[in-house]
Amino acid sequence: MTTHAASASVAPSKALNVGLWVAQILVAAMFAMAGSMKAFTPAADLATKMPALADSIGLVRFIGYSELAGALGLILPAVARITPKLVPAAACGLAVVMVLAIAFHLQRGEASHIPIPIALLALSVFVAWGRFKAAPIAPRG
Repeated sequence: MTTHAASASVAPSKALNVGLWVAQILVAAMFAMAGSMKAFTPAADLATKMPALADSIGLVRFIGYSELAGALGLILPAVARITPKLVPAAACGLAVVMVLAIAFHLQRGEASHIPIPIALLALSVFVAWGRFKAAPIAPRG
């Protein structure tokens, strides 16, 4: 048996798996909160909270629904162990959302708004890497 084959059969550490679960739950909670606000806040209130997007309420709603779907995608497939490959796919999708959010804020000269998106981007990339490569979740049965 080669060294590569031996290392491929080594189970991921418990600490890594716990860290990934913590990151998944944290990212899912943040996106569930942000997505719920964008998806379900009345349009008039959204226009006052997000004046830059007042003319794009449909876009804000789409982003909110996308964030909610991503949050569910980080947790449900992993817990149910049904198509768990959706977990890293959801993490990649949320990472793209954060790259776009960072670009949006930088374009508007709002650099002070990017630390949280950068942190969520880093956590999403960690989850994607961890669930694709380091500690994938096995499907049921």
